[in-house]
Amino acid sequence: MSTGKYPIVHPVPIPEILLLTGAAFCAGAIDAIAGGGGLITIPALLAVGLPPHYALGTNKGQALFGSLAAWIRYAHSGLVDRRSARITFPMGFAGSLGGAALVLVIRPDVLRPLVLLLLIAAAIVLTVLRPAPGAGVEGLRRHAGPIAAAIALVIGAYDGFFGPGTGTFLIAAFVGLLGMSLTRASADAKVVNFASNVAAAAVFATGGVIIWAIAIPMACAQLLGGFLGAHIAVRRGVGLIRAVVLLVVLALVIKVGRDLYLGR
Repeated sequence: MSTGKYPIVHPVPIPEILLLTGAAFCAGAIDAIAGGGGLITIPALLAVGLPPHYALGTNKGQALFGSLAAWIRYAHSGLVDRRSARITFPMGFAGSLGGAALVLVIRPDVLRPLVLLLLIAAAIVLTVLRPAPGAGVEGLRRHAGPIAAAIALVIGAYDGFFGPGTGTFLIAAFVGLLGMSLTRASADAKVVNFASNVAAAAVFATGGVIIWAIAIPMACAQLLGGFLGAHIAVRRGVGLIRAVVLLVVLALVIKVGRDLYLGR
């Protein structure tokens, strides 16, 4: 398989595809709860020999199904604000398209020091701020729409441009700026995450860097994992979400810090 300017990618053996589907299932479950599923799938895709651009493209092609499944499960439990989704979905989509376009003019690695600081800030927000059960945006109702739109646009752009920790940043922003409970924040984050994944996948598909023979079986596993992760989050609630988010933040800090140190 090749796409002109990109090198030929040889077919991935079935045993390795099976391993990738297992990774996708785990990633879908974790991502539905706290974000950070790419910490599992991108290294797995690179490990089977995909060049970075194919790994990133194929990852987006399969990840959107996990975020969709999680969104559906959260919505079924009444945790997704439909009025807010009418704003955050298109803003997340537009932001991701813009972020993907920025890749052409700005190197993503310039973001690493900033991302490291933001991840630490997110951990502090999620540790210190503990909204009361059922908390939402009532205290900020007048400005909640514009704030939610800005969050979706900015973090959607970040996802299209760079990506690590998108779901985690969304949860932290919804908790810190809109006073949401962690469960509600996780639910509304999936709306933006799905939108940004769709936009980025469209860009990668147009560029011919999604290997669908790999992405489709991984997408099936993502669907199951995303639904299961959201189901567990709904059942177990705030304590589980906070613990998983903080573990994801720690893993992201280690990864981004290591990449920064190695100059990658």
